Amino acid sequence: MTALLRAELIKLRTTRTFLALTGVAVGTSLLICVLVSLLSEPTPEDVLREVFAADTSALFIVMLAIVGITGEWRHRTITSSLLAAPNRLRFLVAKTLAFAAAGLLLSLLISITIAIVGMIILSARDQPTPELGELVGQIIRNAEVATLMGAFGLALGTLVRNQPVAIVGVLMLAFVIEPSLVALAPDVGRFAPFSALSGAIQEMSAEDVGNSDLNLLSPGLAVLAMFAWIGTAFTAGAVLLKRRDLH
Repeated sequence: MTALLRAELIKLRTTRTFLALTGVAVGTSLLICVLVSLLSEPTPEDVLREVFAADTSALFIVMLAIVGITGEWRHRTITSSLLAAPNRLRFLVAKTLAFAAAGLLLSLLISITIAIVGMIILSARDQPTPELGELVGQIIRNAEVATLMGAFGLALGTLVRNQPVAIVGVLMLAFVIEPSLVALAPDVGRFAPFSALSGAIQEMSAEDVGNSDLNLLSPGLAVLAMFAWIGTAFTAGAVLLKRRDLH
């Protein structure tokens, strides 16, 4: 398993897609942080959430994970990959762990960058800044979400071999279906992985998630709910992978 995981991490690190999406994720997060730091006047209670939660790594690692697994089918490398690792379940576990680790590292890179930039700008403008402990806590929460989303994105990508369909489907789920559930059926929407559960883990307010009447889960329960989503999607994807013809 260690050799498989190392191979997946090397494969991930050396792909142009990973480097490109990493650059976009860092640039997007930094742009949001700079604009909010320069243009807003956050209160001491809101500054942590408004400025230092601007970590977009969760979204980008989901996209990267989907591209990573569906690309095996699109570029017909799945056969050679499984020849090198005949046990399909172990192959899938290694890939899932690799993208979870990538999500963690990407989030830490982004969160530390925006923490430094945000603190510099806010201090220069004499705006409130969070305590170091609070800032570290936010960085950890951001990393938790990105790690879980890396694993979740990979699991989702195993369900649909067609790359464009998988990406569009996840974007529709994250930006259309989930917000509708949160707004119209909050009792169901509180379990939505991309919005409510991620927001709960980051300790965001219900209003920030999209519905002030939303009863968000506690961070611990939200993590458990995310594991349930990951486990369900992973199990379904593993069953499909074992049954699929590679030709």
